[in-house]
Amino acid sequence: MKIAVVGATGMVGEIMLKVLEERNFPYTELILVASERSVGKVIEFKGEKHTVVGLQTAVDMKADIALFSAGGQTSLDWAPKFAAAGTTVIDNSSAWRMDPTKKLIVPEINANELTKEDKIIANPNCSTIQMVLALAPLHKKYNIKRVIVSTYQSITGTGVKAVEQFENECAGIEGDMVYKYKINRNCIPQCDSFEPNGYTKEEMKLVKETKKILSDDSIKVTATAVRVPVVGGHSEAVNVEFSNDFEVNDIRTILSQTDGIVVQDNLDTFTYPMPRYAEGKNDVFVGRIRRDESQDNTLNMWIVADNLRKGAATNTIQIAEYLVAHNLV
Repeated sequence: MKIAVVGATGMVGEIMLKVLEERNFPYTELILVASERSVGKVIEFKGEKHTVVGLQTAVDMKADIALFSAGGQTSLDWAPKFAAAGTTVIDNSSAWRMDPTKKLIVPEINANELTKEDKIIANPNCSTIQMVLALAPLHKKYNIKRVIVSTYQSITGTGVKAVEQFENECAGIEGDMVYKYKINRNCIPQCDSFEPNGYTKEEMKLVKETKKILSDDSIKVTATAVRVPVVGGHSEAVNVEFSNDFEVNDIRTILSQTDGIVVQDNLDTFTYPMPRYAEGKNDVFVGRIRRDESQDNTLNMWIVADNLRKGAATNTIQIAEYLVAHNLV
């Protein structure tokens, strides 16, 4: 089992390596891949030293699975080349997510859609993954009509340069600005660039990807995505309108029995999800579960996850684990 990590020197790539080690992923050869400026760099993993190689070299090495986290353009240019060489690509970028010929996978929800013929598999957006993991079992039981989501997104979603900007601002150091404004002691109501409809790309990802993963175009979704001065993970306030009524305790039971979800919802002990406690964990945390008293059949939830883990690296590796377990590679 040859595994390639494309973008191994980036923020998500580094977390992928951690998750591969933590989950003891079965491999016989590890190929670390990055851009030309990182070729030749030596990275130690599980006591062994690995030399970073370039993209064409990695294609020629014919990995069984390639975990991609190297940006959309790299994925568009290189994922088909890996696939043509017989490698199954699991891509973290937005490049293939809405391609009707590609599967968009959250393993707990729709991994059973995968076949040996799927050579390029898309990993959803980080903010989408944590939301749909909570929505999927509730949709089965109560049928979702509409979702309103407001996100509070970690700077790590932008990358290492954003973390550097934040740290510089906290230290009073003038440095490179990734955002148009200071992020320390601020909230920026813009994640990614704006679309012609006035929504950002991040907001439209939540709209479109939710429908695709849940296989239901009838679900109405609207989103506001906000960048906040937080490192540990993304938080979301989610309002869900169902076709059918529910009991709040039943919602808690369903979510607590869902793989990958931890319910933290005890008001007596002030227990609720927060990014500082989600950081470094692979689960999605759900709390503040309560009825929306302004409208029938409607629920409020607060959903938190480490966006570099379940929102990116962990979900990617869970897809790879499914492929291996079901002999699809």
